[in-house]
Amino acid sequence: MDVIRIERTPRLRKPTMIAAFQGWNDAGGAASLAANYLRAVTDAERFAVIDSEDFVDYQQTRPTVSLIDGSIRRIDWPETELFVAENNNLVVVVGTEPNLRWRGFATAIADLARKLDVQLVITLGALLADTPHTRPVPVSATGSEQSLIDDLGLTRSNYEGPTGIVGVLHDACAQAGLRSASLWAATPHYISATPNPRAAVAILERLAELVGTPGPSAELQRAASEYAVRVAAAIADDPDVLAYVEQLEEQSDAEDPPTGDQLAKDFERFLREQGGDASS
Repeated sequence: MDVIRIERTPRLRKPTMIAAFQGWNDAGGAASLAANYLRAVTDAERFAVIDSEDFVDYQQTRPTVSLIDGSIRRIDWPETELFVAENNNLVVVVGTEPNLRWRGFATAIADLARKLDVQLVITLGALLADTPHTRPVPVSATGSEQSLIDDLGLTRSNYEGPTGIVGVLHDACAQAGLRSASLWAATPHYISATPNPRAAVAILERLAELVGTPGPSAELQRAASEYAVRVAAAIADDPDVLAYVEQLEEQSDAEDPPTGDQLAKDFERFLREQGGDASS
């Protein structure tokens, strides 16, 4: 049985593939927000889907029930969807990190990317870090192939330790002879439950610099500004959090802007601290 169900054959010429997965890889929902923004702004259309049956533990990632016309019950199953924006020569993969059979899942995506003659696979992620919400969002850009690192000004990933679906996908890409890179935005850990459009904006800006994808819209920029205002209001009455934010601001202002190597080291430390729940 084919893992990926192709609904139509896209017309592309050496495209770029962008992938983001909800879950641990997606602190503040920043990575999936960025990927779904790209899908919307490029008018990308779904051309393929990965059925959840072989890859999802429904006790952990449950389907949802909805009503149609107030009476007909419909079950919506979790899916990984693949969209294509032919005018932008772009493939966007969005879904939730699977619970099962990661090798088969990642290999299926890499095999399809090879069939589509994808030239570069970029995964998006966001992690919780000791960074204040009042300062620019740090974004780490890493790769494992020297020519790609040289071409795009990336940092080599030297991480060793537990990994998740993003790391497995990069390995599958390497096995398939595909070049791949990874972008990770650092989000404040003290507001981890809040959707973070500022981090999504930072990811989109860095992605646009690397491969020329559309940058964030004025509407998304406005949402990022409103987010900062909401966070400030939420912590205004908590002196402990305010003091902690001031401490982070002082540390941030006292240091030079973080280099790619510094961000990568912070990211790798975070992964090790997460143990078996981490992804790279």
